[in-house]
Amino acid sequence: MTPDQYCQENAAQSGSSFYYSFLFLPPERRRAITALYAFCREVDDVVDECTDLGVARAKLGWWREEVERIYQGKPEHPVGQALAGVVGPFALPIGQLREIIDGMEMDLNHNRYQSFDDLALYCHRVAGVVGLLSARIFGYRDTRTEEYAHELGLAFQLTNIIRDVGEDARRNRIYLPLDEITHFGVSEADILHGKENQAFRELMAFQTERAEGYYQRAFAALPQTDRRAQRTGLVMAAIYRTLLEEIQRGGFQVLDRRTSLTPMRKLWIAWKTWLKN
Repeated sequence: MTPDQYCQENAAQSGSSFYYSFLFLPPERRRAITALYAFCREVDDVVDECTDLGVARAKLGWWREEVERIYQGKPEHPVGQALAGVVGPFALPIGQLREIIDGMEMDLNHNRYQSFDDLALYCHRVAGVVGLLSARIFGYRDTRTEEYAHELGLAFQLTNIIRDVGEDARRNRIYLPLDEITHFGVSEADILHGKENQAFRELMAFQTERAEGYYQRAFAALPQTDRRAQRTGLVMAAIYRTLLEEIQRGGFQVLDRRTSLTPMRKLWIAWKTWLKN
């Protein structure tokens, strides 16, 4: 199996909404974004799958070294080998790959965020930076597209947080800002024990409104000249916003279940959005 095949299999098996947006890209751009996605998956899995914090820190340390090797042309991991072939052609900054690992490491140090300002740094590192790297791969001419890509990355992360409240709680993680939880009359214990009530639904409606605001700011920032090049991001956005609508329509039942779209529906949304843009 080649490094590119390894990354492709990783993306396909994940069932992620992102995978469906990659399908319409030209081969070289698809190869690059798939390698970036596989990198994010690898470092994210370190945090999610390692119960021993020492082991997790050591593995993230190894990935930090692998990032250096990628830019030296000496990667060891299949994902690193795939990335090594694209960081140059697409001018992917090494500092942004390092920053993604910084974001993943935050999960080893924090399982609560006091305010949205605190959470925003985490979202920037694990999603906003990925948006910036993705925009480079898709291509753009106007630097305003960077604002679009960053805001869209944050919108995706906030959507993930809303979808995964219950799943995260079972790992003793709460990404909803604690001051907002208190403001809406919800407690940490309510979330950890899956207590769903009107106060919780109002809290989640507020989180959804914020996420929608990021989508709107992203779309407003995208210059018309780069809209066609950035169609892949718009496909991702269409899928993610549909997911957010489903969660909202279902009454924010995110504590005991994980809302998802079927592969066929994701493909249909992707195809329809690609043609429209």
